[in-house]
This record gives sequence, C-alpha cells and structure tokens, in this order.
Amino acid sequence: MMNELFLQSVKDCAGICHPDCERASKEREDYDASEHAAVVAVNLISSARVILKLDSAYTEYSAQYLVDNAGKEDVQGESFTIENVLRYMEEHVQTKMEDRQREIDQESRQLTVKDCLECAFKNGLPRREHWGHLGCTFKAPPFGCHFPRVPMKGEVIEAENLDEAVKLLMEQPVGARLHVFSPEIESVGEGIYEGTSGDGTRYVGLRDVMIVAVKMIEGDLVVTVKLCYKKKTSFVKVCGRRMLLQLNGNDDSQVKEPTCLLVDFCAPRLSIN
Repeated sequence: MMNELFLQSVKDCAGICHPDCERASKEREDYDASEHAAVVAVNLISSARVILKLDSAYTEYSAQYLVDNAGKEDVQGESFTIENVLRYMEEHVQTKMEDRQREIDQESRQLTVKDCLECAFKNGLPRREHWGHLGCTFKAPPFGCHFPRVPMKGEVIEAENLDEAVKLLMEQPVGARLHVFSPEIESVGEGIYEGTSGDGTRYVGLRDVMIVAVKMIEGDLVVTVKLCYKKKTSFVKVCGRRMLLQLNGNDDSQVKEPTCLLVDFCAPRLSIN
C-alpha cells in the first residue's frame, strides 16, 4: 500500500519538481551528453517494443532512470518503509541545491546510448511517470530498486557503417551520433544538412540522434534523424554520403580524420520470448 501511494504521488507530479530544481534546470546549458544518450535509448526501446507488439501503444520509459543507473555497479537499496520515505523527503527539503549539483557532477560520467541500452537490458525500465523527470537534480531514492520496472530482454547491435545501419533500419529505428556544425544546423530548415559550409562555421561536436528514415533524393542517400539541439527537438534531413575532412583546431573535440556526418550506429534487438 505504501509503495502504491508513493508511486501515485510521483505520477501525479510527473514533469513537476521543487522550484529550486526547476530553476536549476532552466539555468543549465543546452547539452548534457548523458541525458541525450538516455533519451535516444528510451526512444529506441519504445519504438522497437511497439513494432514487435510488446507494447500495445507507444510507452514512454524513464530516461532519468538510465542517467541515474547506467554504468554503475548494482547497490542494494533500502526497504520501502514509511521511515525511509520520510527521511528521503526531509533530505529533499534540507539539502542545498548547489550541494546536490556538486554531488551529481562528481558522480557522473558521460554515458553513451550503448551504456543506456545495456542498463535497460540488465535492470529493466520504469515507465516515465514512475521516476524523476529528466534532469532532476534530486538524488534518486535509495528504495528506488523497489519501484516497478518493465523487464527488457535483448542485446545491443552495433553497425560498422551507414550501409549496415540502413539494413537495421528495415526493422526498427537506429541510434547514431551526428557531427554538428553551427550555424548550418540552425539554418537547415526543410533542406538537407551537409555539415560545414566553409569559413565562419563552428564545430559544435557530436550529438546523439535517432535515425527514423532513409531516402534517395536526386541520387543521394538522405537520412532523416530525430535531433534535440538547444532544447528543441526536430527532424533533420542529413546527407548520408557527405565526408568531413579533418579540421584544423587544437580542441580535442575537433574532427581528427576523414569521417561521415553520421557515426557510431547501434540499436536494441529485443527478444519477444
């Protein structure tokens, strides 16, 4: 009964958090690699589960659960009792937000989509409404291991190149990373994104995306991806065969060798047994 009441309160507050947490989220920078990887991972899983009829309708799973748990060793949680719930609530009120953010920065490491998918297969996933919202600065409850999770069985499939990724796409959406340049990514609109256009361009870095479609347009392979950039989600058409040469820069994030715009392809292969 206690479990059900607490979960109902979490569900009722889905997307709503303490004012300090909301304020901290608004002040944060646009890009968090781990959060973006987790979002792509749950989108891939949700899409695959609908396609395989494991879910009767598109179901949103918790990306924040993956941020909190992927890449970490399993820790035995506390029991689900009134005392533990009250203590957790008191800590939410008493802990200074800047202290909690410092803890998060010290604990976190940059996650990949593969990390997140492997965590989902290992631990299962709670639905979005049964966990904290994405970017929540409050620490996950130590009794969170008792929250209901949907079992996920399967494995991570990786593709060496775009051609292999296109074959996977015949069955389900595929995760990838996109080389992003500004201002080209902001101005592409309904056109086709081809990366850098020359002088005045700035290399932003790699961003996790979900490939949803491919199409030949005037003899060129065009890949449609779902991209979250500057806190806005959009569908962008990407030139699949455009090659990038190495960039002349001292920044470690710069492109160091010839590469395609899309790299690092992977997808969850779910088991229906």
